[in-house]
Formats: sequence, structure tokens, C-alpha cells
Amino acid sequence: MRQGDTLYIDGEWTAADRGGTFPVTDPANGTEIGRAADAGRAETERAIAAAQAAFPGWSGRTAYERAAVLDTAHRLMTEQCEELAQLMTREQGKSLKAARNEVKYAADFLSWFAEEAKRVYGATLPSNRAGHRFFVLRQPLGVVSAITPWNYPVSMITRKVAPAIAAGCTMVLKPAEQTPLCAVAVFEILAEAGLPAGVANLVTTGRPAEVGEPLVTSPAVRKLTFTGSTQVGKLLAGQAAGDMKRLSMELGGHAPFVVFDDADPVHAAKGAALVKFLNTGQACICPNRIYVHRSIMDPFAAALVDRVKRLKIGRGDGGCDIGPLVDEAALAKVQRQVADATAKGARLLVGGERVLDEGLAQGQFFAPTVLADVDSTMTIYREETFGPVAALIPFDDEAEAIELANDTEYGLASYVYTKDLARALRFAEALQFGIVGVNDINPTAAAAPFGGVGVSGLGREGGAQGIDEYLDVKLVGISI
Repeated sequence: MRQGDTLYIDGEWTAADRGGTFPVTDPANGTEIGRAADAGRAETERAIAAAQAAFPGWSGRTAYERAAVLDTAHRLMTEQCEELAQLMTREQGKSLKAARNEVKYAADFLSWFAEEAKRVYGATLPSNRAGHRFFVLRQPLGVVSAITPWNYPVSMITRKVAPAIAAGCTMVLKPAEQTPLCAVAVFEILAEAGLPAGVANLVTTGRPAEVGEPLVTSPAVRKLTFTGSTQVGKLLAGQAAGDMKRLSMELGGHAPFVVFDDADPVHAAKGAALVKFLNTGQACICPNRIYVHRSIMDPFAAALVDRVKRLKIGRGDGGCDIGPLVDEAALAKVQRQVADATAKGARLLVGGERVLDEGLAQGQFFAPTVLADVDSTMTIYREETFGPVAALIPFDDEAEAIELANDTEYGLASYVYTKDLARALRFAEALQFGIVGVNDINPTAAAAPFGGVGVSGLGREGGAQGIDEYLDVKLVGISI
């Protein structure tokens, strides 16, 4: 494991200019597992310059040459799945099973965009003038800056890097300061796969604001892609507006999970538990508001509580279901939301407290929690939780359900459980969200577009649409 030389600039692994590092800790116990280079503005500007210098050569490569690098990276990541998963569990805290699944998901983006590189088609358009032709070209837009989160520290990198380099762009990536080592491992794979110097550059830092400023404001950067909170996304978008940069923003969510009276309450509760407590609730697609038809609320709640009581809490490498939250601030936010809800009348059905069992007291563990009788006066009803708390809210009819589900400024993921096909179609069309899962808790794949509406973001990642975010459209008119 690299210690300090975690900057990858112009094809070379280096330390920070002043030799500074910052600790990387295991959220399960607070122990230091490594150190990463603490870069600043100067290193970031060199990385941008390297990407800018590499752009003409890389964009001039054929799509097949770019695809070959991604195919090799896919093979290497697949071969190194276990090592990457073990590192992710130590650095981020998720279970080994979840970490292995994430590595496979991350590798899928490399494979998918290797093929999409070859599908960047142009067009010939008819002209209204004799002796005249129109051609439409799709060309790489230039240098891209990418800022990625800690909750999915490998797949959120490949979901941005793969389409960017497939399109012919070059880039600089800043990973979350909580999980820089996973980013280093991904870039080691890219280097081993034969990616030319300067095409993809990595800047690790414990000073995100200092590094983020040139990534957002440098005139050499033509696009910013960011995954993180809505608050930070709005700030970055405002800073990027000065140069009219292209933006991709995958921001916060406040997903509704609607269960109608014709659904099997036990089956629906199983689905709700799986997606609510995914990654200890630290996923933007986790449901925050679980609306259940009043007539089946009791059996649904009983089934959900039963499943939650069987979730095992502990370190990710111990075969556990619920790992630690990422830091003390995340833990405090969950504690605050639960305290607010119970003070305003919510019933605590299970959980509701920090876990201080032997061996876990040094980590940020919070017991998986179910709250009943949640209403719109409570903070959890409006604010994204990003933790293991399920909030149950009753409803009486379809019209009320759609009104409640859409009662948010967020618009990322949403879910509905029903056996009525007509209702499912009506509801999917009426939900004001970028993603709808109908009796489906995993409506995501590398081949599918991912993104939200409203304050949940701009643009799409994955699918055929994913590479469009890194291409400009050029019209050529020719008189003959």
C-alpha cells in the first residue's frame, strides 16, 4: 500500500510538494490504516496542465484504442476484486459482500463504456439549399474535473472515468478525503492497463476546498462532474458558471417507498429492508420515507421489524450486515433526526441508539432503526438521513400517495410496490423522480442511465446517455 506518494500526475506517482500527508482511518474502530498525500493548489494545477497537454493525443486515438485500455482495466479490476474489496471494507466500512458487489459493478462501467466508445455516431442532415450539406460531429469536449464521494469509493470513480476517457477526454479526479486509498488502487489499475501519461490524474487531499477551487474555476477545465451533497453541488455549480462549464451533478435524494394495499406486506418489507439498510443507509437511493397503505401497516411494520432485528452489526470483515457510519458527524445527524422524531410523537419500534457493545464503542455504529407514525413536522421527513433509519408513514388512497411521494424538492430514486399493472404505470409516470423501481429495489446497472431531477442533480451517468455528457455536438455546413 502506498504511503504518501498517492498523487498520480502525468503518469508518475508522487508525494505532495511539501511532503504533507493526512491519515486514513477505519471507521469501525478509528485506527489508522494508511496515509495519503495532502495536495494543495500547486499540485492540482500541475495535474490540470498534464491533462490539458495529453488531450490532443488521447482525443486523436481511435475509439478502438481507447476501448482496448478500458477492456484491459476491466480484466485487471475483475482479477483484483478480492484485494479491492478488502481495502474498501477497511477504509469505508461496508461489508465484504457489499464491497465485492461494488467492485463488480465498478468493473461493469469499464466494460460498458469500452463498447460505447465505438458507438459515438455522427449524422448527415438534409439541407434546404441545393449544393449544400450538413454534417453533425460528436467530439470530446476537453479536460474534465471529477469529484467523487466516500460511500461508493470505487464504482463512483469508474462511472465517471470510464465514459470520459472512452469519449476521448482527459481528466483530473479528487476522491473523498475519507477514502483516498480506494482511488489510488483504481488508478494503479488504469496505469497498469496502459493509459497514457496525463490522460487521468489523481489528486488526494485533506483540504478539499483548496483543491476543489482550481478544479472548478480553471479555464482549462471544460466540464465538472460531481457526486455528493446537494448543498456542495449548488456551490460548485455556481463557481463553474463563470466559465460556462458543462456540469454533471449526482446529488442528494429523499426517496419515497410506496406500498399499496394489494402488495404482499412481507415481500414489500423484505425489499424495503434490503434497500433502506444498503451500505448502512449511506446511499443516495435509500428510501427516506416509507409510505404504507393504512390497511396493511401493521403486518408490514411487524415484518420489517423482524428483519431489522436479525441484522448483524459489526465490522464489515466479520460477515455483518450493518457497518459503521463514516464519521462522527454522520452519527450525530442520525441521532438528531431520531431524537427529533420521537420528541414529536414518532414511535420507536426497534433500534434508536448508538451501539456501544464490546469491540464497537470506538466506531461510529448506530443500531438499525424503525420509526412509526412519522409526519411532516419531523426533520427526517424533509432531510436526507444517510443512515440506518426507516421512517414509516401511513396513507389512505392513490391520490394521497402520489401527493405525499412528490412532496419534496429532491427527485432521484423512488419505489412502488403493487400488483396492479395499471396503477404501477400511472404511478411511475406521475412520480417526479429520475429513477422508479416498480416492485424492484435495484433499478440500476452500468447499461442504464442514472440521475435525478430537481435538486438531485443534472445529467445522467451510465447507459448510452452517460458518454453524451463528455461530448460536444458540432455542426459542419459545406457548400459544394
